[in-house]
Amino acid sequence: MNREHICSELKIVFHHKLFLKGKMKMKKVNIGVAGLGFGKEFAAIYCDHPLVDKVAICTRNPETLNKVGEELGIPEELRFTNYDDMISHEELDAIHIVTPIKEHYPQSIKALRAGKHTACTVPMATSLDELREIVKTSREVGKIYTMMETSLYTREYLYVKRLKENGELGKIQYLKGDHMQNMSLEGWGDYWQGFPPFWYGTHVLSPILDLAGTTAKSVRCLGSGRVNKERAEHYGCPYAVETATFRLRNSDIVAEAHRCLFETVRQVRECFDVYGDKMSFEWEPTVDEGHTIFTGIDDFTKFTAPDTAELLPKEIQKYTLRSAIKDPNQPSFIQGSGHGGSHPHLCNEFVNAIVEGRQPYMDAVRSANYTAAGICAQESADHGGAEVEIPDFAEEF
Repeated sequence: MNREHICSELKIVFHHKLFLKGKMKMKKVNIGVAGLGFGKEFAAIYCDHPLVDKVAICTRNPETLNKVGEELGIPEELRFTNYDDMISHEELDAIHIVTPIKEHYPQSIKALRAGKHTACTVPMATSLDELREIVKTSREVGKIYTMMETSLYTREYLYVKRLKENGELGKIQYLKGDHMQNMSLEGWGDYWQGFPPFWYGTHVLSPILDLAGTTAKSVRCLGSGRVNKERAEHYGCPYAVETATFRLRNSDIVAEAHRCLFETVRQVRECFDVYGDKMSFEWEPTVDEGHTIFTGIDDFTKFTAPDTAELLPKEIQKYTLRSAIKDPNQPSFIQGSGHGGSHPHLCNEFVNAIVEGRQPYMDAVRSANYTAAGICAQESADHGGAEVEIPDFAEEF
């Protein structure tokens, strides 16, 4: 099946959903965005989303707050310098957290307990107990929690997922992911320095686990190389690169993942490869070199994954195009047009889940399972590659 056929099928699914929505009276939602570095891009998308009425913003810096507020046309009464004040606002239905990692767990719990549907950038948390508490709290208060995992909505992932759903990959035999990044460069906050690589592992783990259709059962992970003393002492992790091998639940597939954050020279690579008995996909080695589809030993095709604007409401389609986001002040966007065009898809799924009264695809349990795989991989690396069992939050809850 060629790219045009796949895109056509995606359009059919999307327009069917639109037809169903047209039969219902859709309630609009009010959303607050916490954090206006990376977060300002999401605030802009919500402002344009047809099912969002009011957007609030929050940051500790009044100058940034008012600058973004003026740019997006957000009224002064919906601009906050205090997070607790924003989540206490009675008109807000939901909170989207885009703050430093140490704030993710406490701010998610606060938002949920304030009765708000909650979305949070990755990672969900950095300990298994914190993951359990978020899932538990979401269940107790009856509000959505979702981790905003960009890698499940990139144009590449959506393309390969459709290949799998159509049976074109055949039986998947092996999955591999890489997230190579050098945060030693300028532009990354001090809290990133020395951060344990697999605590920030969901960008590489989510696509391979999702394609496998299961969760990770156990992991062995080894660290390679060393970062400088100052970075190593920050979180107690000395490794420059980590490699993890995962056994998957109820599956004969083994998955492998590589993570690098510091002192290793390479162009940013946030990717996955999948190998089936009918077809295989390999991510491009360097940007704009072209991805590869293999259909035989010597039969392969180079291609560029298509944009996915047709899957979105027309008002936010522009945010998924390769040319839509250009912000040299945000290191994340240098990686490639807003994480592969994923940002509006994440916002759209969160908003639609609230309006439709359902769980988002990346619900609290799935978010916890994908995050736990990385936390346990880091534990294995810390213990010299010892095998670590990974909890299944679907069984626990």
